[in-house]
Amino acid sequence: MTKFRKLGRPAAHRVSMLKTMVSQLVKHERIETTVAKAKEIRRLADNMVELGKEGTLHAARRAAAFVRGDDVLHKLFTELAYRYKDRVGGYTRFLRTRIRMGDAAPMAYIEFVDRENELREANLPKPQPPQRTPLDPWAKSRASQQWASPKDNSKSG
Repeated sequence: MTKFRKLGRPAAHRVSMLKTMVSQLVKHERIETTVAKAKEIRRLADNMVELGKEGTLHAARRAAAFVRGDDVLHKLFTELAYRYKDRVGGYTRFLRTRIRMGDAAPMAYIEFVDRENELREANLPKPQPPQRTPLDPWAKSRASQQWASPKDNSKSG
C-alpha cells in the first residue's frame, strides 16, 4: 500500500508536478486544482512551512531542493515563517468549489490560512472551560455513607 496518491502519472512527472504546484501555492497563496491533488499539495506545503519555521541552513537547502524559484524560497523563510511562528500545524486549507466541465473532476481551492482575502475565515480557538475544583475522595465517601441504608447489627440465628 502506498503512502501517497499516484494521480495517474509516472513518478517523475508526479514529483515534478507537485513541486511546481507547491511553489505556485507559496507564491500566490491560493490555487485551484482537483481535490486529490489538493490533498497531496497540502501535505507537502505544510512540510515546506515547517522547514521555513526551522530556519536552519540545512532546512533551507532541503526546501531549495523542493521548491522552484529563489523568490518562493525567500517568501517561505521570511513571510510564511513569521506568519506561522505560533501555529503548530494546519497551515493550509482546501475548499471544494465545483465539478469541472469535461471530465467531472471535483475541484477545490487550496490556500494558506491567516492571510488577507481568505475565502473562509479561520475558526477562533474555543475558550477553555472553567477549571473545576477536584473532589475530595473522603468527602465523597462520607456523602455516600449519608444516603446508604443503615446496617443491621442484630445477629440472626
